[in-house]
Amino acid sequence: MVVLLRFAPSPTGALHLGGLRTALYNHLYARRLGGKWILRIEDTDATRAVPGAVDGIRSALEWAGLEYDYGGPHAPYYQSERLDLYHTYAHKLLDSGHAYRCFCSADTLAATRERLARTGSNATYDKACLNLTEEEVMRRVRAGHKHVVRLNDSNLPNRPAQADLIFGHVKDAHASLPTDPVLLKSDLFPTYHLASVSDDHEMGITHVLRGEEWLPSLPLHLDLYAALNLKPPHFAHLPLMLNRDGSKMSKRKGDVQVLDYQRRGWEPIAVLNWLALAGWGTAASPSHTGAAESDTPPPIPVPSKKAKKAAPDSTAVMTLNELIHNFDLSSLTHRRTVLDPNKLEYLNKHHLMRIAETDEGLTALAEKVHDVVKAAFPTSPYTNVAYIKDVISALEGRIVNIRDLPIYGAYFFLEPYFQGDEAIKMRKRLDDVEYRTVLESLIQRLSLEDSTKWSEDTIRQLLQDEESKVGLKQKTFMSVLRHALTGSSAGPSVATIMKILGQDRIKERLKTALAH
Repeated sequence: MVVLLRFAPSPTGALHLGGLRTALYNHLYARRLGGKWILRIEDTDATRAVPGAVDGIRSALEWAGLEYDYGGPHAPYYQSERLDLYHTYAHKLLDSGHAYRCFCSADTLAATRERLARTGSNATYDKACLNLTEEEVMRRVRAGHKHVVRLNDSNLPNRPAQADLIFGHVKDAHASLPTDPVLLKSDLFPTYHLASVSDDHEMGITHVLRGEEWLPSLPLHLDLYAALNLKPPHFAHLPLMLNRDGSKMSKRKGDVQVLDYQRRGWEPIAVLNWLALAGWGTAASPSHTGAAESDTPPPIPVPSKKAKKAAPDSTAVMTLNELIHNFDLSSLTHRRTVLDPNKLEYLNKHHLMRIAETDEGLTALAEKVHDVVKAAFPTSPYTNVAYIKDVISALEGRIVNIRDLPIYGAYFFLEPYFQGDEAIKMRKRLDDVEYRTVLESLIQRLSLEDSTKWSEDTIRQLLQDEESKVGLKQKTFMSVLRHALTGSSAGPSVATIMKILGQDRIKERLKTALAH
């Protein structure tokens, strides 16, 4: 069986975190099963389309490193370019009696809904046009009367139940669906229901991974497959992600656009890692909210290892390949998940450490933050990529976001600011005589040092010698140097700082500190 999935966003705005997670899970599941996934643009609602949205979606996927599969026999990938296909499927349903034309105007439909509601009925339409004769229907069509095509839900074939791969057998939701849902609109564009079913079948989609908001529509979609005598794909509905306050994530509320995270310097793999773990845990048995229509769900392809994988820790740091290797759809919980920004900070910090382990990764980080550093320190002569690489290495484990480099490492690029509150508090805790003794002794020692042998090992030995010479406790000795060299109470080791600054800059800073 050739496994093929699809990510099918609507171009109604920028890609948001929920959409990116859906794309990610499609990518992970497809690659885990040795299959492919495609990008399909569901642009049948022109009134909601946003110019540039498709380019934005593609750009976000590219930033995240999620490579969908191009080409193949399934083009075009824009639904607006596949209208003839939907018309063909609509005619099949009309010919079989599973659908009919409805000529009711918007005013008539509104009045009908009102009348039905007053009687206590849950129906949204009275099926008035279902009773039109074939001659009357053809007469109106030839006369150019506007109409829609509706599903005839009173004439549907029996079909077997199909369990959702995450939620299991769910309660029948037909009662929550509109009466005889519209499949083809009066502008001859399909609704989502007809378009998605038609496309998924024609493209050979084997698995549909989509948001939980589409779970109530699953019975309708399975009805359409049955009415068209088509084999449905396997469905998995991904539980919604929630804000920290428990509210539903929305495009119109909060920071949910992928572009926001890109602009703020978060590592793409950290964002993917964060989203992958949202809801990825040891899942309870699927929720049975209603009687199962069938005891035996259809077979589903699974990875070659038959044993269910243990769910990763909720803060497991994983590369994309590791996510693919460990991904197991059966480990997704059916509970909605709060997206915790603190977890992103943790993951991003550790991914930065991983990336910086190789020279290639370290260079990429330095190049990424190069413009940020130059903008923060426009007068500093120490903003080249090679120097920034050294600073990143020195601050390893301290930086949460690479764009924080100017905040945590300002003293590497500019002279210490001794008038700041932190520097003043540090200086008050240090004895004047001891302060002067340490700095004068080190200045004298540095004038005798060979600059060609300047390494962290030689610096550590130098500091040990000086500490013994002046007869101070290590804490006091290092505090004096940390203040004089950085004006900051926290940071890398003094030896690491000295290695990066170099002898000439160290001597200048020590002399400046003495002057204060």
